[in-house]
Amino acid sequence: MSTLTQARPAGELSTIRSVGGILPPDVLAAVASGVLPGLDAADYHLEVSPREAANRAWSVLLGAWASYRDAMAARPEGGPAVALTRERWSLIVMRELGFGRVPVTPAGGIVADGRSWPVSHCADARVPVHLLGWDVPLDRRTRGMPGAADKAPHAMVQELLNVSDQYLWAIVCNGSHLRLLRDSTSLVGPSYVEVDLETIFSTEAFADFVVAWLICHQSRFEPSGPEAAPSSCWLERWREHAAEVGARALGALRTGVHDAVEILGSGFSAHRANAELRSELESGRLSGEDYERALLRLVYRLLFCFVAEDRDLLLSPDAPAEVAARYRDWYSTARLRRMAVRRAGDHHHDLWLALSLVTASLGKEEGCPQLGLPGLGGIFEPGPADLPAGLLISNRDLLAAVRRLCVTRPDPKGPRRVVDYRHLGAEELGGIYESLLEYVPRYDAATRSFSLVPVAGNDRKRSGAYYTPSALTESLLDTALGPLVERAARSADPSAALLALTVCDPACGSGHFLVAAARRIANRLAQVWAEGDEPTLAEHHAALHEVVSRCCYGVDVNPLAAELAKVSLWLEGLQAGAPLGLLDSHIKVGNALLGTTPALLADGLPESAFSPIEGDDRKHAGSLKARNAKQKAGHG
Repeated sequence: MSTLTQARPAGELSTIRSVGGILPPDVLAAVASGVLPGLDAADYHLEVSPREAANRAWSVLLGAWASYRDAMAARPEGGPAVALTRERWSLIVMRELGFGRVPVTPAGGIVADGRSWPVSHCADARVPVHLLGWDVPLDRRTRGMPGAADKAPHAMVQELLNVSDQYLWAIVCNGSHLRLLRDSTSLVGPSYVEVDLETIFSTEAFADFVVAWLICHQSRFEPSGPEAAPSSCWLERWREHAAEVGARALGALRTGVHDAVEILGSGFSAHRANAELRSELESGRLSGEDYERALLRLVYRLLFCFVAEDRDLLLSPDAPAEVAARYRDWYSTARLRRMAVRRAGDHHHDLWLALSLVTASLGKEEGCPQLGLPGLGGIFEPGPADLPAGLLISNRDLLAAVRRLCVTRPDPKGPRRVVDYRHLGAEELGGIYESLLEYVPRYDAATRSFSLVPVAGNDRKRSGAYYTPSALTESLLDTALGPLVERAARSADPSAALLALTVCDPACGSGHFLVAAARRIANRLAQVWAEGDEPTLAEHHAALHEVVSRCCYGVDVNPLAAELAKVSLWLEGLQAGAPLGLLDSHIKVGNALLGTTPALLADGLPESAFSPIEGDDRKHAGSLKARNAKQKAGHG
């Protein structure tokens, strides 16, 4: 196995946090590693390297920080800190980020959309900069203070960006934290990059400061030319680059899932202990299609565990520390993924037995208290769609499959990268599933191998399963759901009215449309709950959980698609220890597209309904047509 390379994980930037989608964690990691375009001296209008310039800024700000903290300690107890924080700290930070002396806005602030927005400063007439006192929270209104806005500082500046065509990016800073905001009318939920200045300078986290300096420098907001649009700035180009890389990474992950299904299928069928499985496949008692579905169900269980573990939401919230450590050190899929990257594995099967214990426990009502695992049910609940009981697979094959799931190569000529499951969205899960509908399974008894091959007449064509582009989904939600959400939000009891909305997708697939609708409703619900403040991430997640459990309904003819729609929705409103079964009554298996009329009911099914299409068995379609004609004639 060749050497694995990867950009510095964003998780190592402990003082820089990416929330939402304005700058994905991959961008922060790429800036830290210096692998993005736009990081040269000329791009920053410098004669020295950007990192050398950041080092100079660091020396200045270390001294300014010490002086500012002394001044804060010397002020009278309860004395105002707004002017002190601005003059002795925040404006110095802005200067060292290349903005110079940021001008104060005229009295009344910035005018946009016929309203005044009390933003304190504005850089280069294109970047609103709202500088606050040390004691002023970013996400809560400052009640009772003269001149205070009627919304939290973050919420107020975000709304300004959303309604204005002139401003695209903004900065909000209270001295301890600096946030980078962007127009987010196309985004749902909190979205920003936050730099913990207090921790950076208190602990002298120089490496993190360099990354923050590279991201927040004045040159990042500057259009590419005098007449260029704000969207031509480096921050926007980095966002576009991240989207392109993300699309390639998703394609690579789809390939990885395809390969993992093949590796698992061949690994199980070739294991010396699984003679009965081989007999079932060779005789046709277990069809290739059913075997593929069982394997895909296993893969999605793995992906679910990857996401839930990396978000620290798989184990029961009340699991003792020693129990959580036991799971993490000996049974977690994180351990399995680390092993997959570092070793090839052997012919033993102990890793499969440990994984089987975890997935079986998640499917039991009582879970496994000894490992801190709750009973989730849902996709973990045992059933006829699972692999036959008692199968074994070697550590070598299991690790090979896991390796294909956790390591990708988005660019064939570039380095391999570890998949960031912490930030994997429901859309990615659905896209992976739907791409596999283009393949059909093949089992070769002579070589005991299993493969997925593309052929005409696959499940995607037979069932009409096609992925709905996000742009189309958002456009439909804008026109169909948006007005209903706003009407509910303006009602006498907006919280109850929003939770009374219902969205039903009659061909839900893996839940892409339902997830997008849930986000829309939950975002507005969280705003209602916040009462003018900026909803916290915890409040937004709580709102998503409520909306997912009350408002979303779906039907799909494919049982596995319906199950994955539940998983996609549950991952959106993920709450530690909450069971998957809360959606069992909302997402159903069936064909909701067989529309009919009284005339059709009276006349029976027309013969054209049995005309064969691509992929149909013509002989079987003919027999069905004959049986239908006989029944209509009253002889059946």
